[in-house]
Amino acid sequence: MNGASEPPVAIVGGGLAGIAAAMALTEMGRSVTLYEARPRLGGATHSFSRDGLMVDNGQHVFLRCCTAYLGLLARLGAAGRVSVQDRFDVQVLSPEGRDGRLRRCSLPGPFHLLPALARYSLLAPADRLRAVRGSLALRRLDPADPALDRIDLDGWLATHGQRGAARRLLWELFAVAALNIDMEQAAVGAAALVFQTALLGRADAADIGLPAVPLGELHDAAARAAIEARGGDVRLSAKVKTIEPGPAIVVDGTRIEASAVVVAAPHERAAALVPLEAAPDRNRWNGLGASPIVNVHVVYDRPVTDLPFAAAVNSPVQWIFDKTRVSGLGDGQYLAVSVSAAQRWIDLPTAQIRTAFVTALERLLPAARGAKITDFFVTRERRATFRQGPGSGALRPPATTRWPGLYLAGAWTDTGWPDTMEGAVRSGLNAACLVGRHLRKEIG
Repeated sequence: MNGASEPPVAIVGGGLAGIAAAMALTEMGRSVTLYEARPRLGGATHSFSRDGLMVDNGQHVFLRCCTAYLGLLARLGAAGRVSVQDRFDVQVLSPEGRDGRLRRCSLPGPFHLLPALARYSLLAPADRLRAVRGSLALRRLDPADPALDRIDLDGWLATHGQRGAARRLLWELFAVAALNIDMEQAAVGAAALVFQTALLGRADAADIGLPAVPLGELHDAAARAAIEARGGDVRLSAKVKTIEPGPAIVVDGTRIEASAVVVAAPHERAAALVPLEAAPDRNRWNGLGASPIVNVHVVYDRPVTDLPFAAAVNSPVQWIFDKTRVSGLGDGQYLAVSVSAAQRWIDLPTAQIRTAFVTALERLLPAARGAKITDFFVTRERRATFRQGPGSGALRPPATTRWPGLYLAGAWTDTGWPDTMEGAVRSGLNAACLVGRHLRKEIG
């Protein structure tokens, strides 16, 4: 029985969690209405137009181990609009001109990166050996151990011989980008899951994937088309003001009955929407806080690098991505610099950011020194992720609430994953399963 006589399931929030929940429920044959306050879907992963270019608000990458996200793209009919490396391969640039490279070999996991560490030229041989030992120690941890949620990553690495160059030129490279927080403020449990799953698990798990089209084509246009093709309803610029018993929602002053409600909004918004009777611990969610990401966009009048992307060390630049083709730029080259844990930069004027990052790029990419900048702008996501620091794991709520039929979704819920696109999709799928189970009980 598909519950066709029931009112639709209301999904509040059109980010990846809400999209995933809507797709899963429509595939179960459930009637769904997705409400998004903004005039687009995609949440924190979106695009906008600027002087003829399609600009992503930030560079969002995924890995081959992000199976839920890849599965969602396939169901959206968008699997062919992303590309994934044949083999994990990262060029690491330094302003001193001594570059490194990390490339996996054909050995099975977890041995596939050992040769790369052994040849990582930015580290001295002794540091490479210590890095291997640290990797093996990290692999033995249980990410779900509550004790690890109370320990900071920097301290843990230091006690396992990972100091100085190894910390700065290897561990920081991946931990800050994955967790969007400085290592001395990051929880070991979340970091252990990232490293174990991506770098120390299956050999191909860390192969890097990138969108081949603007994010808006994936997470807005393709998502809307797929949900509506399956009978779902997408309502944009529709802000849900209240959730009431029933369950029901109030939109623009109108009470709308729902067979179930999935709140797939950011944690601060969810805490304001979900009634205290349904979630007595909702005020704890605000303890998750927020961590910013800044993206620096530079358009040159000529190509300055032939790398599709690269990491950087000893520089304010963390990761560089070539966005020329995706953006639709005809002449020159468009580079996007992604800066995680960006508290230092988030409130600075664009002029100061330009001075720092143009100089940094010229030190990393010698060809940039003779190129003219035709456009420069900055995008800022002040609340890009929650702060994945010690104690944050204990603050993440389950998907269930005390009200039957009211569920939570979002990368900030207790997914077992850090705050990533993969975590968001998993949360939406989990909420959809709970809704399906609830509705089957109601019918029974």
